[in-house]
Amino acid sequence: MSRVRDIVALVKPRITLMVVATGVVGLYLAPQTPPPETKLGLLIGMSLLVGGANALNMYLERDIDGRAERTKNRPLPAGRLEPSIALSLGVSLGVLAMLWLAVVVNLLTAGLGLLAFVAYTAVYTPMKQYSPGALVVGAVPGAMPPLMGWTAATGQLDLAGLTLFAIMFLWQLPHFIAIAIFRGDDYRRAGFKTLVSELGTSTAKFQVVLYLLLLCPVSLLLVPMGIGGKLYLWTALLAGLGFLLVGVQGLRSSSGVRWARSLFKASLLYLMVVFGAMLAGHALHGSQAPSLYAVGQPAG
Repeated sequence: MSRVRDIVALVKPRITLMVVATGVVGLYLAPQTPPPETKLGLLIGMSLLVGGANALNMYLERDIDGRAERTKNRPLPAGRLEPSIALSLGVSLGVLAMLWLAVVVNLLTAGLGLLAFVAYTAVYTPMKQYSPGALVVGAVPGAMPPLMGWTAATGQLDLAGLTLFAIMFLWQLPHFIAIAIFRGDDYRRAGFKTLVSELGTSTAKFQVVLYLLLLCPVSLLLVPMGIGGKLYLWTALLAGLGFLLVGVQGLRSSSGVRWARSLFKASLLYLMVVFGAMLAGHALHGSQAPSLYAVGQPAG
């Protein structure tokens, strides 16, 4: 049983569940209601995709994980599993996910999944050891699930779906900067080149405020597109201002690890509140995203 638990740990179940949940938000908010087999197909496909990417990440970072206190007891650095198991699992799940999404959902969603998979495993994961720019690169695959949920339902790329992507993209940047601050020692031992370690904490704090200044108005773009209604409008506005207030507090010279942990917690609360308001607003008013925002035609 311990070996089975270690194999399951390779796909990082909690992270996979959270990522798939953001995909469900995009699926639920879309103006079209896809058939049940498409909904189920997306859930299965995204679970395979994220699990495969996580397993490959574990394989690629097995030596690095062994240097960091937080990750040294993972199955590969601890020597409980052979690296070939993680490699085989990651590749197999990734290939299966692409084929599944292409056949059961649509080619557009499968293509977005492929882009996310490659960006995470082949670009972001190795880039963390060489450049703080990995922060922005890694936010691309992290922001893809809501867009994939949207395209699974609509079969097209449009401004509403891309706005969901932008919200998730901008949210991740202060979220991960906060982690880089309070886990700075672990990241240095692992050899990661973060924004904090390379450009300094002060620069990182200013960037947090910049990203939060962008996040608030971008989140409100969904309202004129017919998503969420007044409930979402006021919730997103207040949550965005609250998140920004926490971020601004970091500009004080005395703020440090404690502030970073507060920012991290605020980021999680913001995401739950805002996505919850999207879903509640949709339940009350429905989604009426105008077709004039489309930049592609429905698939199939």
